Amino acid sequence: MNSQEKLVHMANQIAAFFSAQGEARAVPQVADHLMKFWDPEMRRSLLTLAASTECGIDPLVVKALPLLKEHASSPAPSPAPESRAC
Repeated sequence: MNSQEKLVHMANQIAAFFSAQGEARAVPQVADHLMKFWDPEMRRSLLTLAASTECGIDPLVVKALPLLKEHASSPAPSPAPESRAC
């Protein structure tokens, strides 16, 4: 299994896990999981792969991808100021 196939396989496993919640809840959960636990390069690779080929990505993942794009294009939040002990 090459790295692209592994990404698809892992994304499909995430979709399978959340699918019991129904599409309306599963799609944002899949996107949230990918944002929290996949590094940016993995997410970029999945987005590129999904845009370029028919690669067997689960429909829930396909529906979650626009949420990833949306998140990627929004500005990063400013870091919270550090509190210092006196």
